[in-house]
Amino acid sequence: MVVRLIFRVPYYLLGIWWNGKRKDYDQERAYAFVKKVTKAANRAGRVTIESHGLENIPKENGFIFFPNHQGLFDVLVFLESCPVPFAFVIKKEASNVILLKQVISALRSIVIDREDIRQSMQVINQMAEEVRKGRNFLIFAEGTRSKMGNKLLPFKGGTFKSAVKAKCPIVPCALIDSFKPFDEKSIAPVTVKLIYLPPIYYEEYASMKTPEIADMVKGRIEAAISEYEK
Repeated sequence: MVVRLIFRVPYYLLGIWWNGKRKDYDQERAYAFVKKVTKAANRAGRVTIESHGLENIPKENGFIFFPNHQGLFDVLVFLESCPVPFAFVIKKEASNVILLKQVISALRSIVIDREDIRQSMQVINQMAEEVRKGRNFLIFAEGTRSKMGNKLLPFKGGTFKSAVKAKCPIVPCALIDSFKPFDEKSIAPVTVKLIYLPPIYYEEYASMKTPEIADMVKGRIEAAISEYEK
């Protein structure tokens, strides 16, 4: 991926940086440029993104994607696949990775410090407020990546407080083999699958506690992985 894009990296990096810094910020424009760069990077890395269930993405903005978490490549899968702009919540430890740092700024994403409970709650509240205003977000309910291939870690109920506060649709998403591009020591072509599951609207989870919501979403993702992994 790096070798094939070596001469275009400065242009891509500068373009993403500029979209994040310009005063006349436009989310659609910034997202379109980041998507363009992501597609080029994935092609250069011989990674194919196979998407299913795009029709399940809500037609109205103001929802949250809740996928399983396999690694840094996960966000790149969504950036190529998802037709509508979104921001994401990323852990502090990964926020200074070159290029990813610029993408965070360009998409107005949020950095969370998992060791700081107060700051974590501020992030949840900020995300809920922005979702109410019509922005879309992605957050990983496992809190950290699973190192067990396509098996999931427990989903944390606190992650779903943002959805409850915003009373917004929850969109469960199943990632399959997203760990392979960065974790496997191979340059062989890889296919990563992303399945958008039917959204869960507020009326369906309003009476549930957040740990119950977490278990429900996790169960649906595991069922999708079991179906599509073959």
